[in-house]
Amino acid sequence: MTEPILKVEGISKSFPGVKALDNVHLEVHPGEVLVLVGENGAGKSSLMKILSGIYTKDAGRIFFEGKEVEIASPLHAQHLGVTIIHQEMNLMSDLTVAQNIYIGREPMIGPFLSEAKLNKTASDLLERLNINLNAKQHVGELTVAKQQMVEIAKALSFNAKVLIMDEPTSALTDTEVEVLFTLIEQLKASGTAIIYISHRMDELKRLADRVTVLRDGSYIGSLNKDEIDIPKVIEMMVGRHIDEGTRPAIRDKTSNETVLRVRGLSTKSLLRDVSFDLHRGEILGFAGLMGAGRTETARAIIKADPTTGGTVEYEGKVARIKQPADAVRLGIGYLSEDRKLLGLMLEQDVTFNTILASLPTFTDSIGIVRDGKAKTIARDKVSELRIKTPSIGQMVKLLSGGNQQKVVIAKWLVRDCDVLIFDEPTRGIDVGAKEEIYALLQLLAAEGKSIIVISSELPEILRVANRVIVMAGGRITGELHNEEASQEKIMHLATHGGGDE
Repeated sequence: MTEPILKVEGISKSFPGVKALDNVHLEVHPGEVLVLVGENGAGKSSLMKILSGIYTKDAGRIFFEGKEVEIASPLHAQHLGVTIIHQEMNLMSDLTVAQNIYIGREPMIGPFLSEAKLNKTASDLLERLNINLNAKQHVGELTVAKQQMVEIAKALSFNAKVLIMDEPTSALTDTEVEVLFTLIEQLKASGTAIIYISHRMDELKRLADRVTVLRDGSYIGSLNKDEIDIPKVIEMMVGRHIDEGTRPAIRDKTSNETVLRVRGLSTKSLLRDVSFDLHRGEILGFAGLMGAGRTETARAIIKADPTTGGTVEYEGKVARIKQPADAVRLGIGYLSEDRKLLGLMLEQDVTFNTILASLPTFTDSIGIVRDGKAKTIARDKVSELRIKTPSIGQMVKLLSGGNQQKVVIAKWLVRDCDVLIFDEPTRGIDVGAKEEIYALLQLLAAEGKSIIVISSELPEILRVANRVIVMAGGRITGELHNEEASQEKIMHLATHGGGDE
């Protein structure tokens, strides 16, 4: 193997109350895909932010092309040839695709911007990368998946020698994932080194030339391609064995009290005559491809989106829901797939976010939060859900993705809703944290809560759901009890039952 283009030795980094990295080692070679894995909070993102110039290291050495370097800033990293695609997108919605890709590097004619040359350069790049986007379109008009492709094009426009990808497929369709994987193969062939962070084990098997595992801020080990064994990798990540093939216990169908009854739910743009029942103590999974209507169904139930027809009954009575707050008052909680935008107040602490859905309970007659009462409940939930945080006063934006998701769950547990709708509950969350959330879902169902889980990951649906509703083209195309369900059956219903578009 060639000499590493990038090598780090003994990297350490601390934040107030947290040791994020402790004596970490890593190296990547030209034309190699190094997949970096670890649970949320393992230190992956902190290490990548050091390599891309966002953070400064406390200790350790970094070598680039054989020479020791101090990466002083993101611009310095880019000049060296190290570029990162962040998991959280950093685009300006009012600018075009081309303007976002080349912002700060626009072609000029004298003192003036050459819009024509900018669009031509961007179009050529997109064509070379086989990314089907219009360079002149405003980014705010694009889907999340297409915005992710803009981020990828922007990063690749720097002609990076080392490209860091942090969960790049989290918002992509299967087709777009294949485009990305083709790009990665092209980049490998050209000698680009790629550090690829992912929680998806199938991607690890598909892409990795080597895998490096971090746990609790420390280096655990590396495996070459021929040594990669998924159960072994997972055990290295979490420090214990996890059986991914577990299915939920078969429910007693003789006690099927209906808590939520949906009939004929329709919207102008997508949903058509969606009807289903949710029973007490049941976990009902919603599966389907992107755009099938799963999230739209949840949003229509709570009237986050307008409907053109249909009824929702809650505990035997027609639910008078005109806005999401009405659904909350009834006892229906919705955990959005976008926890950062819709589920949390990132600049507030763990305590405030925990009581956010129940503020009247924790405020006095003039609206001031009863601090002692709020802190007590926050401490209880941090302990109950095993939320990793230095304190309940920690700002939520500083927590890992898995722990942020647990704070969202804590918020709705404090509200004590009887119906909980989890939309992509483990997106961007590592294997160990997923298992904790799965166990929590099972516990809530055993306590009599009725749960809807929307997920793009079929193993997740099969792991938690007692019953599976499959959607395609805005309508329900099938229903399977877990004991008869399989990935093949779900995919058949998701791809062959959509009807007219």
